[in-house]
Amino acid sequence: MTKHTITPPAAPILGDAYVCDCGEDLPSRMSAEVHAAETGQCSVCLGSAQEPVAPGFVPELTRDCTACAGTGRRREQVVWQLAHAEAEQLITLSVVRDVVAGIDGPFHLSEVADAVRAGLGLQTGRLPVGPRVRDLLLRLQASGEITMLSAPDELLAGTDVVLYRDPQWQRARTLGT
Repeated sequence: MTKHTITPPAAPILGDAYVCDCGEDLPSRMSAEVHAAETGQCSVCLGSAQEPVAPGFVPELTRDCTACAGTGRRREQVVWQLAHAEAEQLITLSVVRDVVAGIDGPFHLSEVADAVRAGLGLQTGRLPVGPRVRDLLLRLQASGEITMLSAPDELLAGTDVVLYRDPQWQRARTLGT
């Protein structure tokens, strides 16, 4: 059995290629992704199970790959992508807006996600409810319907990259009146 470990260029300079232990010529990121998919590896992390938190920052911070749930395998990546697509179909902006409208005062992401999960009768862990609800809450924030009250829990790269663990929002006055 041939081992397939795809390594990205150390310092991406024009003309640098990806390298695989099997000897396959991988001149670009796209060819590396195709090779990863053909060999059963995640095409996002290229089988490493790690992805950069903020690409391009030095030192580069990494976390478990969100596309394959930190496994580095293609099967898990496809399952996860299908779950995200199903969550997008089930958990709509109007569903989250209705949950938020029923809450008086400040609320946390986890509270809204739990209410959406219960309202739709979803089992825990079946779909990525939290990430989908987070994205929709950020859309509500961008449209001015809610306001974030939380300060970042962690600064990953100065003030440019921040981490919120369970952010808190509140409805804007114009939504309730």
